[in-house]
Amino acid sequence: MVKICCIGAGYVGGPTMAVIALKCPSIEVAVVDISKSRIAAWNSDQLPIYEPGLDGVVKQCRGKNLFFSSDVEKHVFEADIVFVSVNTPTKTQGLGAGKAADLTYWESAARMIADVSKSDKIVVEKSTVPVKTAEAIEKILTHNSKGIKFQILSNPEFLAEGTAIQDLFNPDRVLIGGRETPEGQKAIQALKDVYSQWVPKERILTTNLWSAELSKLAANAFLAQRISSVNAMSALCEATGANVQQVSYSVGTDSRIGPKFLNASVGFGGSCFQKDILNLVYICECNGLPEVAEYWKQVIKINDYQKSRFVNRVVASMFNTVSNKKIAILGFAFKKDTGDTRETPAIDVCQGLLGDKANLSIYDPQVTEDQIQRDLSMNKFDWDHPIHLQPTSPTTVKKVSVVWDAYEATKDAHGLCILTEWDEFKTLDYQKIFDNMQKPAFVFDGRNIVDADKLREIGFIVYSIGKPLDPWLKDMPAVA
Repeated sequence: MVKICCIGAGYVGGPTMAVIALKCPSIEVAVVDISKSRIAAWNSDQLPIYEPGLDGVVKQCRGKNLFFSSDVEKHVFEADIVFVSVNTPTKTQGLGAGKAADLTYWESAARMIADVSKSDKIVVEKSTVPVKTAEAIEKILTHNSKGIKFQILSNPEFLAEGTAIQDLFNPDRVLIGGRETPEGQKAIQALKDVYSQWVPKERILTTNLWSAELSKLAANAFLAQRISSVNAMSALCEATGANVQQVSYSVGTDSRIGPKFLNASVGFGGSCFQKDILNLVYICECNGLPEVAEYWKQVIKINDYQKSRFVNRVVASMFNTVSNKKIAILGFAFKKDTGDTRETPAIDVCQGLLGDKANLSIYDPQVTEDQIQRDLSMNKFDWDHPIHLQPTSPTTVKKVSVVWDAYEATKDAHGLCILTEWDEFKTLDYQKIFDNMQKPAFVFDGRNIVDADKLREIGFIVYSIGKPLDPWLKDMPAVA
């Protein structure tokens, strides 16, 4: 029986291994993590992450051929294939601070694999890592190998949170990069044999190591670039009276461009886009390509601009001050159908409003109060370290309350900001909300999900990103 071990029981490791276990009943899969609380959650009825469909997959396989354990060394020792899916945060100090990936956790995983292994193994990079990481890992393994042979493969994940299980069941492609040596090709084939049990062979692409590592960064950079492109257009639409939804629909009908990732919003979030672009920027700088680095930096600059533009619009519309005014925040996750708040635009928007002394009342159907308080008091990039290395008891942000109901959040508020496109926000009783708000009542729709005309009929003053502005908003330009 082939044994697979995955180090890291997070957003990537957990779902990926659960689906491999489901689709390959003859393979024994162990997911290991040093965080005992996280493993306990994977073994309970309340999984540590929310992902539609994940619950069913885990429950079907857990205890049969899928195991979650904190005995890392035992499972690595037994495994034929070891996936490494550990955090690769952005460095906050030292060489490359603010851009380069911190490979501390990766390196200690590699040293541990070399220490405990008594048989040849295939080591698979699953975390998003900078190009040439495989080379560094290879050196650590070979120099500590005691005669054991290791083959390194790069197998980046292309999951989208909220649809991860569907993406794993039916991927656009599975990418496997390896050495172009007979041993490297044999290792690629071994991993191919796992995926081909449910993925059509033509969708399994094989490349050299560097191409696989770079393809992941490139894919995320291209996606983020599309969002920043449409967000840049949204600012121009507001200035000229055009409607960004009409513009992006018209652009998206061009078959060369296509309609996906063209929704204007308050900005992109998630654990990968910003981190991967910063990584790309750093790699370009290290390889003497400052012009290329500068090009990709703009994608992040526009994203930051979009978030601060939104905050400025809120403050400018409300008589240039939100001091001590209650503002309702609907949605905190970086997108719908996930409880993930990593790099969510809501953090910057909330911090911007708090900077102007607003009182915030936040509601998100999947994010806990503890998580929201933690996010609002954490330093940039702290989120990407294992839970036990994050600041333990976050200082509570005084002017923030977290509630479990949209109506409670909006009661007596002066304005409401929609920051996540949860379906339930489309069907709220906005008449009831209007009746219970201070007047004038403002709606700032950061996701373009509400019918602005209907809301105006009720009496709201509405701001939708990239749409023609209310006469009220025209009188009050958003200062940059």
